[in-house]
Amino acid sequence: MTSILTNDAAMSALQTLRGISSNLQNTQSRVSSGYRVAKASDNAAYWSIATTMRSDNSALSAVSDALGLGAAKVDTAYTAMDNAIKVVQQIKDKLVAATENSVSKGDVQEEIAQLQQQLESIAQSASFSGQNWMFAANGASASVVSSFVRNNDGTVAVNTTSYSFDTGSHGNVMFGAKPGGTIDTNSGILGTKQTIGSKSYSVFSLNINGMTSGDIGKAMNLVQGALNAMTSTSSQLGSLSTRIDLQTSFVSTLRDTIDSGVGKLVDANMEQESSKLSALQTQQQLAIQSLQIANTSAQSVLSLFKA
Repeated sequence: MTSILTNDAAMSALQTLRGISSNLQNTQSRVSSGYRVAKASDNAAYWSIATTMRSDNSALSAVSDALGLGAAKVDTAYTAMDNAIKVVQQIKDKLVAATENSVSKGDVQEEIAQLQQQLESIAQSASFSGQNWMFAANGASASVVSSFVRNNDGTVAVNTTSYSFDTGSHGNVMFGAKPGGTIDTNSGILGTKQTIGSKSYSVFSLNINGMTSGDIGKAMNLVQGALNAMTSTSSQLGSLSTRIDLQTSFVSTLRDTIDSGVGKLVDANMEQESSKLSALQTQQQLAIQSLQIANTSAQSVLSLFKA
């Protein structure tokens, strides 16, 4: 039966066209944005995961920057300690030379005094971003960011690596620090005094004028003890620097992995979407033609009323 009030064929064709147009719009959106899941309504679960991981990745970027700052502090301290070791080795060499009776102890002491002042200059100059790890108060500590962690319960945390300062003769700083923050040359590896003969000396205050050969021998042991402690500190700083480098590399790799994982969840397959777009465009044209045919079929009713 043909009806001029209800055109079932046109309604069916229109419904088909609407479905095709909706699919075409979604496909065009994916092609233009590059996302298969661009908003929560596309896929709530995947969108939620992707949003959370993007947030964590942003935090990891900040951690990477903080690791770079920590690495710079540690490298500055290591460089200072390494140079100080070379200066103390020169003091040791001067003491060896002073054991020879024909060598003027006064001349040797003048050279040692210059090296001692160089040690103080190194300690005072080893500062990065307002922190100096070469002289500090006993028991003070510094820390560097090491990682960003998301726990199973959804909470997040930033982990740090702590470095405690010890101003003893076998500690890990060249000198101590006074309450006002100025250098204290009477403590630390190079400032801690030991008795040699009738007087007390540190590596920094060492004065060989008037010393006997036996006293110079004790002074050499004092310097060697300082070298041992400084070498141990350099090893600690080197290990910490290596750990930071490893963590920096891991964070960089982790960020790339997260980006890749998020992409697998929400990125559009451009080859597939391109093929689908062409097919939907063809289907849309055919649906339009079908609707046109359905709409014109009602016109055939007029021929029934022609004389």
